[in-house]
Formats: sequence, structure tokens, C-alpha cells
Amino acid sequence: MLLELRLRDFVIVDHLELAFGSGFTVLTGETGAGKSILIDALGLALGARADAGVVREGQSRADISACFATDTALAQWLIEHDLTGDEGQVLLRRIIEADGRSRAQINGHPATATQLREIGARLVEIHGQHAAQSLLRSDGQRSLLDQIGGVSLQALAQAHGQWRERAGQLESARQGEREHALERERLQWQADELDSVAPESGEWEALQIEQRRLAHAASLIEGSQALADALERDDQSIASQLHASQNRLRTLAGLDERLTPILELLESATIQIEEAASSLQSHADRVDLDAARLAQIESRISVLFGLARKLRLPPEQLADEQTRVQESLRALERAQDLERLQSEADEAQARYQGLADQVRKARLKVAARLSQGVTERLTRLGMQGARLQIVLEPSEPAAHGCDRVEFLIASHAGTSARPLLRVASGGELSRVSLAISALAAQDNPVGTLIFDEADAGVGGSVATVIGELMRDLGQSRQVLCVTHLPQVAACAHHHLRVSKSEVKGRTLSRIEPLSDAARTDEMARMLGGAEVTATTRRHAQEMLSRSSASPVPEGH
Repeated sequence: MLLELRLRDFVIVDHLELAFGSGFTVLTGETGAGKSILIDALGLALGARADAGVVREGQSRADISACFATDTALAQWLIEHDLTGDEGQVLLRRIIEADGRSRAQINGHPATATQLREIGARLVEIHGQHAAQSLLRSDGQRSLLDQIGGVSLQALAQAHGQWRERAGQLESARQGEREHALERERLQWQADELDSVAPESGEWEALQIEQRRLAHAASLIEGSQALADALERDDQSIASQLHASQNRLRTLAGLDERLTPILELLESATIQIEEAASSLQSHADRVDLDAARLAQIESRISVLFGLARKLRLPPEQLADEQTRVQESLRALERAQDLERLQSEADEAQARYQGLADQVRKARLKVAARLSQGVTERLTRLGMQGARLQIVLEPSEPAAHGCDRVEFLIASHAGTSARPLLRVASGGELSRVSLAISALAAQDNPVGTLIFDEADAGVGGSVATVIGELMRDLGQSRQVLCVTHLPQVAACAHHHLRVSKSEVKGRTLSRIEPLSDAARTDEMARMLGGAEVTATTRRHAQEMLSRSSASPVPEGH
């Protein structure tokens, strides 16, 4: 139940703090006074889309706070989302900046608009003044039927999407069969060419290294031996000259011991020269003059290079290309598995159809209950003999199912039911909408129901019945109604008046609870216009007296 609403700098409201009671509350006021401002503000507190236009002109931000009483389920939701506050209450806050940005809070904790909408769906249901127009559209009628019956379409929509996807894959495979065949032929040719050569990863680089070594084997042997001779084996080799130098330096070192370190350096150099010569000779001995192996390698290089040229690839990429072609062939074969694709599409269609049948059964059940309940209420609303009939006809499969919903109305006894769009007048449409809303509200667990001029287009005794319906609903939950009908206002437990005035050159809107005397004057204004007379005041008092039989219900 809504306990309190606070507004600051919202549209034409500078500041407002308003407490609400249980039962049935009406908001009245002259046209243009801003009766729907409260409804709009509540909508924003409950997560509706915000824009900078709601900020009062000249101000930096609009601030909206709505305090509700909670039940056990909502308290648990708050605990699960770490949004707890005062026990038994929840405070929703929405701040809209002048640049259009907005912030949301739940019990002082930062929250998202999505969380506001989720919690709002548990607290309030708003029946807008244009709700009746949705009854003229088939999709609106279907949505209303699903909403009242609690028919969930999530699984059905998901199944429909999967079916469409599978069917699309099958159709694509069928239409692209020729293109796929050509692509498969091209890939198979590449695969055959690569398989016949069977390139290995890293093979090209290894062959290049071995080919260079074998191709220059003679040069390697000759060069290595020549260097070994120059270092040690020739008469004038470097090693011989070093030995001679050592002998001479050894004699000199005997005369001057300071030459000993230099002698040691020459001895070390001689040893290294001899080791280098020995290594060169060993390398020359190991080099293989294998002409057959060289021919074999050069033949393999030629084959790989020829295939790479044919496929327009670097030779070193042949092995990776073979892997890619094989994977592409396997993927193409899977995509062209028409039997598998057909089986998957059939399974997806069967699952969708099964869910669609379940949704249809649920809709038929709701349609029967709704038709009967609305028909009964239409009699109370002055449409004696009228009856509502809801029919379901097959339609093309869609995310919402395979049903086309049609609301038919027989306005009088003995007449055939015809589409609501063709036969219902504005007043009749409003009464049908109100009857549906009242019936839906009985099954809705939310604690607060809001009707924004849902009584438009009716008057007289029918308006009194509408007020009585609202008052009846107010016995079990909180009901707020924006109305211009005194008959409806007279049935309320509480009366709020919306007025507009000019302060310092700016228009401001005020919402205030009315005392008994002020309520009588407001009712008289609604009955007689701007001038309140003794007659209209007396008439207003009579209306209020007749409607005050049922007491204000305790807090729900």
C-alpha cells in the first residue's frame, strides 16, 4: 500500500508531501490543474522512462520519493538484493537532472530503473486513461488476455526463435546446395593435391638447411683441410712459427723473468691454434659427399615448391593449409547434412507447437472466465443484455503463439456478437475496459490499484456503479482514481483536490486532502461548474450521504 508521496520541483509542483490511507481515494480538479501529475510521478518512482521535461522550469532537478508498506514476499526480495530499509516499509526514490540523467534509490541504496520496475510490479498496477484503446487492437486484446491469465510466453518465444533458426539453416543449406557443391569440389581438389604431397610442419625449413649443406660439401671439405694445414701442418704454419717464437722467448725469459707472463700467453695461443686445426680436420672428415641424398632433397624441394606455386602459397605454409582445408571440408559436410538439419528443424517445430498448444489451452480457460465475469459486470454498468465473447482463431506461428484473439460484444439481448472495434461506442468501450480492469484487479496480488480517468465517456447512474465498483475494490486493497465524475468521487473514502495557481508569475499545482466541508464544495463544483450554489451544495451532500454507508477499511 502507498503510504506517502513526496515531490520536489516536478513539472508544476514545487513541493508536495502527501500521505495516503487505505480504501478508495479520488483525485479531482479542474481541467488542466494537473490531476495526472501524481500518477506520472508514481510511474517514475516505479521505474518509468524519465526525461528532462519533468523538471520544473528553472530548477536543476526533480526529486520523487514514494513510501510503500511491504509484505513478506517483498521483504524477502529486498533481503535477496541487499536493499533492506525500515522494517515493514520500502522507500523508492527517483532523481531526474535537468540534463535528462536520472538516479534511482531503494531504501537509500543505489538501484537501477530495472529494479524499480521489478519492485513496482509487486506494488502497483496502473490502468491508464487510454487503456480502453488497446481493446480495439487484436494484439492488445491478446496481451490483455495473457496478462489477466498470467500466461507466460518466455519459453514459447525462445522455442519460436530456435525453430526459426533451425528452419533458416535448413533453407540456407537447400538454396546454397549448388554453391556448396562447387566449394566442396574446390576444397576436395586442394585436399587431394596436398594429401599426395603430404607436407609436414617445419619440413621446408629443414630441407633448405640440409640442401645448402650437401650442395656445398666439397667446398666445406677443401676449405676445412686448407685451414687446418695453414694452422698446423705446413712447414710455415702458424703453429710452427709460434713454437719457434716460444723457444726464443724462453731463452730471453731466462735472462729476464718479467718476460715469463708473455711466454705463457704464447704457449696458450699455440694450444688453441692446434685445437682449432684438429677441429677443422674432424669437420672435414665428417662432411658427407652424398650425391644421392642431395638429389633426393632437391627433388622434394621441387615438389613442395611446385605445389605451393599451384596453390599460390609460401612453401612453408603448406602443412597449415592442409589442416585448414580438411577442417573446411568437414564443416561443409556438416552444414550440408540435410537429413540432420531437417531432423533438428522438425524437433524445434514440435517443441514450439507443444508449447503453443499449452498457451492456447490456458488462453481458452482465461477467455471463458473473463467473458463470463465481464458480462456480469456490464449489466451492473448499465448495459443490460450485453455480453462479451472472446474467441481464438488460428494464426501464423509467432513468438506469442498461433492464436489471433478477438473480443466480440453483443450490446443488447438478442443481437449477435460482433467485433468490439465495429460496434462499441466510446462509452461502451470505457465500460467494457472498466469491467475488465475490475475483474483483473480481483486476481492481482498488488496492494495498490490506480485508475487514471478509466471512467471517461460515461455518466449518470452508470458513473455511480463505477464508483461503487471502485469502493468495493477498496475494501480489499488501496484504490486511487483520477476522475471528473462527482458520482465516482462521492463513493470514495478519501478525497484529494488538485488545484492550480500563479505564484510570482509561475504556475504551480497543489494537491491537498479535503475536509468534509471542502469535499462538499468540490463535489458541488463538479456538479454545477465554477459557481457553487446552495442547490449544488445540497445535491453534493445528498450524494455523499448515500455513499457513506461502508466504513473506511483498515490498512491492507
